[in-house]
Amino acid sequence: ITMLPTTSPQNGSLSARDAARHTAGAKRYKYLRRLLHFKAMDFEFAVWQMLYLFTSPQRVYRNFHYRKQTKDQWARDDPAFLVLLSIWLCVSTVGFGLVLDMGFVETLKLLLWVVFIDCIGVGLLISTLMWFITNKYLLKPPSKDYDVEWGYAFDVHLNAFYPLLVILHFLQLFFINHIVVINSDWFLGYFVGNSLWLTAIGYYLYITFLGYNALPQLQNTVVLLYPFALLVLLYILSLSLGWNFTKGLCWFYKYRVQ
Repeated sequence: ITMLPTTSPQNGSLSARDAARHTAGAKRYKYLRRLLHFKAMDFEFAVWQMLYLFTSPQRVYRNFHYRKQTKDQWARDDPAFLVLLSIWLCVSTVGFGLVLDMGFVETLKLLLWVVFIDCIGVGLLISTLMWFITNKYLLKPPSKDYDVEWGYAFDVHLNAFYPLLVILHFLQLFFINHIVVINSDWFLGYFVGNSLWLTAIGYYLYITFLGYNALPQLQNTVVLLYPFALLVLLYILSLSLGWNFTKGLCWFYKYRVQ
């Protein structure tokens, strides 16, 4: 096992080179470079992570902790998960286009919107916001030199986004025009649809909490669970007032591609 060199007067130059290899820029370059080498990606492990994000997300974050011990970084160094997530996103968006009777051009426009705005744009915004909040307000006082990596914040978002994507962009497709027509104004329809939204966003909040709770340098991470109260209140209110979130999403998707 190769041990990382420690800082000392005798090996200061070696430590400097090692530190350079562990800068954010070096890690980002290594990650982006691996995007061009599919054979170097561990897709089997990425599929394992996707499975356990549904059944036991704590196991996924235990692996992040192991990576920190062995590679001195919390964030993923293998883009296989991102690649598989992108494939899921593209396939499910095409499925939405088919269910909503969109043409080829409309489906292509929707795909571009979902990939570059909903996934990448919103993902970068949420990750940056959570990175700022955790470093500004949740770091333990002695841990100011061990801040939350932005790459890790992005990974937490991707982890939380995957179950939401599967529920709202895949499972929901089978209910929009079949089984239970949730794109309608009758109670059973928006009850099933809104329940799927509750489950999907609940997954997102819980997996986000687990991600930051796994970091030993953070404190009071339980505050990340507080939005659950607002989520449940909004769910009850939506059923009482007849709000149909899925119908709104379908309208929004059609409006986007006009």
